Amino acid sequence: MKQHDAQYYVSKLELDPHPEGGYYKRVFESEEQTSDKELTVEFEGMRKLYTSIYFLLGSKDISHFHRLKSDELWYYHAGSPLTVHLIDEHGEYKEYKLGTDLDNGEVPQVRVPKNSIFGSSVMDEDTFSLVGCMVSPGFEFRDFELFTQDELLSQYPQYKDVIMKLAYEVIPV
Repeated sequence: MKQHDAQYYVSKLELDPHPEGGYYKRVFESEEQTSDKELTVEFEGMRKLYTSIYFLLGSKDISHFHRLKSDELWYYHAGSPLTVHLIDEHGEYKEYKLGTDLDNGEVPQVRVPKNSIFGSSVMDEDTFSLVGCMVSPGFEFRDFELFTQDELLSQYPQYKDVIMKLAYEVIPV
């Protein structure tokens, strides 16, 4: 099988820049919706049952720390393995390696629980990682929260190294 570079996938899958870093495209979404009254999560208005995107991150890119009100499932597709960095609701840091080298601790799927602060980085240099991300209840940008280094350091100073790597100094406008 021919090995492709990041630009091949960005072009062929028609990916756009994502505000957290990398590239994405929404590819599937539920036709069905649910309301905040039917869920244990507090949303404004209706939400699709699920949404799904392609997400591509280059090794020089960072998926900056952010938070969603929904669970997000990550699926490995191509390229280098990806590390998902997570600070859960209890303030515990966890790291998941998304890939197919099971003998090396990688897994092909990862769940990021709702309300976790998380970001990701490509494990190898000079490459990329292509994954799929499914959010349920469905993703809406109004539920998307980015963080600055100062915001996270005030709450989690023990994770300074990863915060300095994955959080924006200033959130871009």
